[in-house]
Amino acid sequence: MQKAVANFIAEYNLNTDVQTRYIDLVSEIGELGKEILTSTDYGKNGFTPNPKMLDEIGDCLFSFFAMCHEMKIDAEGALNKSLSKYEQRFADKGDVGSMYTEEWV
Repeated sequence: MQKAVANFIAEYNLNTDVQTRYIDLVSEIGELGKEILTSTDYGKNGFTPNPKMLDEIGDCLFSFFAMCHEMKIDAEGALNKSLSKYEQRFADKGDVGSMYTEEWV
């Protein structure tokens, strides 16, 4: 997916700075959040995916991979590293969270 986005960026000369990519990603996530909130009437109704959410997820993915492209970060490699980290946390303490410790209780 990252390569497809990188090719699209190159084809249409859409390179920009990392800050712009980050702001775009946050904006797209906000649009997805708005769609979820409005479709559930702000939590009053159950969640049901709809076609608009699919569009917003696609926009989020594009923005995320475009940001990775500008940062020269391999998204799949970063994900694999995180999965390994979470697996190790789970093996060590039975939980994947990094913030919670029994000392805080």
